[in-house]
Amino acid sequence: MAVAPQRIDSSVFRFAERMRRLHASAIREILKTTQMPDVISFAGGLPAPELFPRREFAEALAEVLENEGHHALQYSVTEGLPKLREWICRYLESASGISCSADEILIVSGSQQGLDLIGKVLLDPGDAVVIENPAYLGAIQAFDAYQATYLNVETDDEGMRPDDLVRVLRSSDRKPKFIYVVPNFANPTGVTLSLERRRALLAIAREYGVPIFEDDPYGRLRYSGDPLPPLAALAHGHHVIYMSTVSKIIAPGMRVAWLVMPDHQLYDKVVPAKQAADLHTSSLTQRAVYAYARHPGRVEEHIAHMLPVYRARRDAMLSALAEHMPEGTSWTRPDGGLFLWVRTRRSVDTGAILPEAFTRKVAFVPGAPFWVNADVRNTMRLNFSNENEETIAEGIRRLGGLLRDVA
Repeated sequence: MAVAPQRIDSSVFRFAERMRRLHASAIREILKTTQMPDVISFAGGLPAPELFPRREFAEALAEVLENEGHHALQYSVTEGLPKLREWICRYLESASGISCSADEILIVSGSQQGLDLIGKVLLDPGDAVVIENPAYLGAIQAFDAYQATYLNVETDDEGMRPDDLVRVLRSSDRKPKFIYVVPNFANPTGVTLSLERRRALLAIAREYGVPIFEDDPYGRLRYSGDPLPPLAALAHGHHVIYMSTVSKIIAPGMRVAWLVMPDHQLYDKVVPAKQAADLHTSSLTQRAVYAYARHPGRVEEHIAHMLPVYRARRDAMLSALAEHMPEGTSWTRPDGGLFLWVRTRRSVDTGAILPEAFTRKVAFVPGAPFWVNADVRNTMRLNFSNENEETIAEGIRRLGGLLRDVA
């Protein structure tokens, strides 16, 4: 009978200084605890799996393996599949008004790799990044790996505040390397940067000579309000890096995303950085995504199929919050995306009450890890895309009861 190896508690390895700031994602750790089937989880940022286009992807994969298998299973170029990059150009132009060429696009293995590569290429230890507060935890993790420092800009219901951005840039003793922003339905808050503020942000960035890194994974998931142009479209590509992905419009398991970098000096630095990381994004999944997406209207039809489902789930959560949350609780009302943001009474530490939430079979993400250079304990992120309306109503009822009991 085989004997399981014993865990080694001491190590002879001497870790890099950068590892002091790298910790397991709070969200990933919570998700491990929510695998029980009777837990209603608002913790993950998960698209609804029942909406994945499984039949169409089965056909796409079969087509790729039948017609291009010798290429799909082989090494490929770092920049990405040329015909996929050309399709992305057409898609961005029609869907978002972004004009670009295929040689400005780099296919990456999910948006998280895009964050990592931009951090790797632009950040030296101690360099500053301008960031919203609260901010996307995945970006904080990626930039922490390169020992970044952060200049926090306050946000409200219209997104990043231009007046506070000016204050931050004027008071900084070092020019920040870039401004990182999620303008559409931001993770974690669900807030959208208004059109007026988009224009103000671009003007301020130009004045101070600081480029913008625009992360737009959720922009097509709009359930109310009018679509807004990306910063990259308003700027005509000047001094803006744009990133998006198929994770929210098709399926996250493909791990196909893209960076649009009109600055060819930057592009020529990021390509070898990706080569050092993984040589190239999966040849098979790139070809499968293209085989799926190349059919005229297919991606748009799929998005149109998802929108009413997610809209109903968002509305169910907003209605349940209004019914069950105790006095002194507030929340955002997102026009799209996957999340909303709850602020409880100051006396509530959402991280401290999470174990009790698990006993009541409901899960959420405490807000504290999303705050940079600030100790804020009374916020939480809720995901509404991965549960149906009935389950959302019950989960919010449980959560509201918990908050009433601890207030």
